[in-house]
Parts: sequence; C-alpha cells; structure tokens
Amino acid sequence: MEEWRILPFRKADAVENMAVDEALFRESIRKKSPSTLRFYGWRVPALSIGYFQDYEKEVDGEACRRFGVDIIRRPTGGKAVLHEQELTYAVIAGVDSHLFSPDILNAYRVISNCIAQGLAEIGVRTEMKGDGRQAPDGTLRSSCFSSPSRYELLVGGRKICGSAQMRSHGVFLQHGSLLLAFDPFRTCAVMLPHRDSKTDADHLRNAITSVGEHAGTSVGEEKLRRVLQEGFERVLGIRFREGRLTSEEQALKDELMTKKYGSEDWNRKGRSRE
Repeated sequence: MEEWRILPFRKADAVENMAVDEALFRESIRKKSPSTLRFYGWRVPALSIGYFQDYEKEVDGEACRRFGVDIIRRPTGGKAVLHEQELTYAVIAGVDSHLFSPDILNAYRVISNCIAQGLAEIGVRTEMKGDGRQAPDGTLRSSCFSSPSRYELLVGGRKICGSAQMRSHGVFLQHGSLLLAFDPFRTCAVMLPHRDSKTDADHLRNAITSVGEHAGTSVGEEKLRRVLQEGFERVLGIRFREGRLTSEEQALKDELMTKKYGSEDWNRKGRSRE
C-alpha cells in the first residue's frame, strides 16, 4: 500500500501558511519528496487572493485593516477567500502518480471524491459539478465561493469547498477551504466592488454553504480532519505516516516568509524580492 506523509495540524498566520505550501511544492519538484497531505487553520483571519487577481479592484484594504483581517496573495489562481472559521487542506503530489494523471481536472475530481467521502461520514451529502457555472448576475464575483468550478462540491446547489491548484515540473499543489461557518456580510465587506451590501450578502448566502450548517456546530476542526483523512485513505487506497518539514523545507519556508509572502510588493502587486 502506498504511503503518504501527513503533517500535524497547526494554526499559523497567513504568511507562514502560504510559505509552507509553496515550500512543500518546490522541494517536491527538487527532490521528488513523498506525496503530502496537510490540514491547517488560520491564527488570524485572512483574505487570500488568487495569483492573477487585481488587488486595487477586488480588495477593500481599509475594511481588512478595520476588521483585523490580513491580506495574502496565494501562489495559486482563483478568486478571493476569507479564511476565518474553516479547515484548509493542501495536497502536494506528482502528476505521474497512478492515482492522478497529467490532466489538471482529473486531480480536482479525485481530490473532490476524497473530500466527499469524508463529508458523507458526518452526514453531509455532496454532489460534484461536472461543469462549471457562471456566478448569478449581481453576485460578488471577486469571491472564490460565488460559483463552483468543475468538479467542486455542492450541497443543495450551494458550494461547500473552494480549491485552487498550481503545477510545474511534474508536481502539483492543490489547496482549498472547507467552511465551518460563513458570514456573508463580513465577506462582502472586505471585497470589492461594493454595491448593495444586503443584496450582495443574499446572493452569497444563496451560493455558499458551510459544514456547520449541515452537520451542526459540534463538528469542529478535529473531527473534520479525521473524517477527511479517512476519505483520502479510502478513495486513494493509501495510508498516512505523520511527518515533519524537512530541514530543506523549513529553510525554504523561512526564506519565502521574508522575501515573498511578508512583502507588500507580492501581496499587492504579485512581485517578490526573489
């Protein structure tokens, strides 16, 4: 049976969370490290924006400062996500694995199956959209959760998990968010453009749901981590061994925190000091 590394759950700030994900990805390219699954949380609320997003047009920096929300640019694409009451996952693996394929959508489909298996264990029945759909007119389009992409998960037609991926040199990183709770007004407040706050919030409420809404507030991070890990094991036919960052991954993480994710040039403009 194939063995994957799983890293211990921890909460960190936005700079460290993104630096760890990229360090795992880049070191896997360099050394062909073991496939890795990581679950993590956010010590301080943060708005992550996609690699290609326009900070000035889609982020309300003043509202983020007022609410104590950090801003971070992800290395992956997609739209903005407010990370607050959620569990975040990251998968780093080779595209040449027999479990995946060079097709980027195949990885989304396989990982969504793993997540769906885990959610089913806590009574959350999902459906997978084989095709994406446009956000309804008036929806806050800067939000990742406003409409599902292909092979993302819905409950009752509402998106419950948002994911993004990058790949290079035969390795992919996919990370995503499972909301434990969702506040549409707070989400609208930190993203642009602002229109009618109640209308925008209603649109998001109709497009987005959370684990807590369907499984109850008794399902917290620990239980959700456990059932999701079991979902990965069952779908992929693998077993996990707990591991730590290697010394090389740790060193690269520290460098990325300083030179990239801790830099305003990166987070506002997408330019790092590397």
